[in-house]
Amino acid sequence: MGTFANGVHPHGSKALSAGCPIERGPEPKAVYVPLLQHIGRPAVPVVQAGERVLCGQLIAEAAEGLSANVYSPVSGTVKGVLGHITLSGKKREHILIENDFTEEEMFLPPLADRSREGILARIAEAGIVGMGGAAFPTAVKLGTDKKVDILLVNGAECEPYITCDYRVMIEYTQAFLAGVRLCMTACGAERAVIGVEDNKKDAAALLARAAGENVSVRVLKTKYPQGAEKQLIYACTKRTVPEGKLPADAGVVVVNVQTALAVQRAVEENIPCYERVMTVSGKAAGRPANLWVKTGTPYRDLAVFCEGKEDCGRIVSGGPMMGESVFSLKICTGKGTSSLLFLDKDECENRNASACIGCGRCVQACPMGLSPVFIEQALLGERWEEAEAYGALQCIACGCCSYVCPASRFLVQSVKLAKKKLQERRAAANVRGGKKDV
Repeated sequence: MGTFANGVHPHGSKALSAGCPIERGPEPKAVYVPLLQHIGRPAVPVVQAGERVLCGQLIAEAAEGLSANVYSPVSGTVKGVLGHITLSGKKREHILIENDFTEEEMFLPPLADRSREGILARIAEAGIVGMGGAAFPTAVKLGTDKKVDILLVNGAECEPYITCDYRVMIEYTQAFLAGVRLCMTACGAERAVIGVEDNKKDAAALLARAAGENVSVRVLKTKYPQGAEKQLIYACTKRTVPEGKLPADAGVVVVNVQTALAVQRAVEENIPCYERVMTVSGKAAGRPANLWVKTGTPYRDLAVFCEGKEDCGRIVSGGPMMGESVFSLKICTGKGTSSLLFLDKDECENRNASACIGCGRCVQACPMGLSPVFIEQALLGERWEEAEAYGALQCIACGCCSYVCPASRFLVQSVKLAKKKLQERRAAANVRGGKKDV
């Protein structure tokens, strides 16, 4: 069974939603579609207030540089472009569309050119980004000019509670595999490997039977963060991505399950990226579910649809290890929103940090081989060279260090802050002419 060094074993809590077939989510009265649902620059609106749009109509074009197209998830009237609250607590531009519930659709034109260039162009046109969380524009990733021989598909879904990718693999098997093959063509890979944790053996067996030539399934040990890019690459291929390099430098490109499905929908069904499958779960969700959810859907609509208690212990967007606490149900979904968790008080831990006891558990758990406790100490002392030497820039923010710390220290937050400070200082040094200042 494939695996990697270190990591942790949090309780999966997947039984709450694993048996819930995918269904249509709520139809919101209005959607707030973010112009920034991806790494890079916000898309540029191409619609105006008062304009009627159809579901699947382009409403914002990719900006120059790294960006992605944005499509309307409903038919209705554009009310305007306005600032709306996000998970960061900041207001960012969203396009507000009032749903008219007529469900009139507009599809992309059929794709005749199934060459690598044609598929890449369609992926870019459809606004597809990585749906595993990073939200990197997929056409850019697959369009690498480096020699890639393996397409690696992340079906690990290692975060507790989340089961949407699992349901896609068993309910949309053929469409998903068609998307995998299209992604192979797009990046020039000779073969594909689908990594699936052994807590999803039925999905692994189903995919193995249906995969066909040049596509294989690698069963992985259930361990967190098995789905992290570098850890997944090693577990599936035994290849190591050099420090400071990309997976393509190791001959690998990694895509998520739902990214592959989105590619199939865009190429074979002419559907742009304006919805995805996400999980709503947790003990404080009266009706856990896996749902097709339109981008721009307010979290409050999901709470009502799944009977989520607003006064529960904690509401989390994403998984409990890497997700973010939700402070307002006015926040809306985006292309990278994988789950919304309503956690009861007994599912949450309220930390009271105490002094480090020097046990070294954070070092033993870190899948990147870093020393979180020493990075934290360097951060507190503003010793930036020391923080970099201990690997702050290599942190993947998985949270393993905080999970195992018996002193309940906020280690992952400290390391993330140190990483941010180092990146800011590097950027400032580059502005000053490349002078080293870290």
